[in-house]
Amino acid sequence: MAQSGKSSAKKSKPSYLYSIVGVALVLFLLGTLGLVVIHANKLSMYFKESIEIQVILRDNVKEQQALTLRDSISHKPYIKSIEYVSKDMAAERFKKEFREDFLTLLQYNPLYSSINIRANARYVNNDSLKIIENNLLQQNIVREVSYQRSLVSKLNENVNKIGLVILLISALLCLAVIFLIDNTIRLAMFSNRFLIKTMQMVGATRWFIAKPFDMRSIVNGAISAVIAIACLLGLMSAADKVLPELAGLRDNVMIGLLFVGMILIGICISLVSTHRAVMKYLRLKLDDLY
Repeated sequence: MAQSGKSSAKKSKPSYLYSIVGVALVLFLLGTLGLVVIHANKLSMYFKESIEIQVILRDNVKEQQALTLRDSISHKPYIKSIEYVSKDMAAERFKKEFREDFLTLLQYNPLYSSINIRANARYVNNDSLKIIENNLLQQNIVREVSYQRSLVSKLNENVNKIGLVILLISALLCLAVIFLIDNTIRLAMFSNRFLIKTMQMVGATRWFIAKPFDMRSIVNGAISAVIAIACLLGLMSAADKVLPELAGLRDNVMIGLLFVGMILIGICISLVSTHRAVMKYLRLKLDDLY
């Protein structure tokens, strides 16, 4: 009997190893999708916050009036960044961008001074920008408010479509992750079925039998998650070397939450699957184990 228990224990060690590696691979796949979602969200925010809103001022506005208006709206919740551009600065920028000195040709500066705004991403939609525009136009010194309306519409439309696709993929992958981890754990427990039944036959309670397997599953789930996280960190490091711009899109808080979520998922699914497998073999008759 003792030899049978030792033999079963030895046979179970490779299955635990396969289980850890299998769960780690599945968690790595889930974590990769999580990174894609996080970077996609940051990328959409970056594009939205790159859209410039030009508050064009009237031609007779004094600089002090413009600066007062800039300061009065600089603390609004929709402001990401704000900048005053005088007529001379606008002319200089035009000259650098188009490499043409129109001042020499025209003998005057036809450009207007402006206050250039970049809004927070959550305000970059047609409804919010329309409200902002109407509020700004109430100022007497404001001539017009200009921004790329068609680009805002197209950007939000594409973001919504991409978000829906990612949501569907995430839902399917989560189901696949649960199924794959559950099957991986159950296959690992298959080699322990006789050990479980032997313990039951000598009078051990279900809780006594299940406890060491449950504790082992918690450890294995955590190890799998750590392996998956280490692989993701390696992937992120390699991606940074190929595309250094990705570092600017990284949200360390969200990535930290993703890693914590992976650990919890690895532990919880491993624990539930292991406990279910143990209970299954305890309910079976000895002849059904063959």
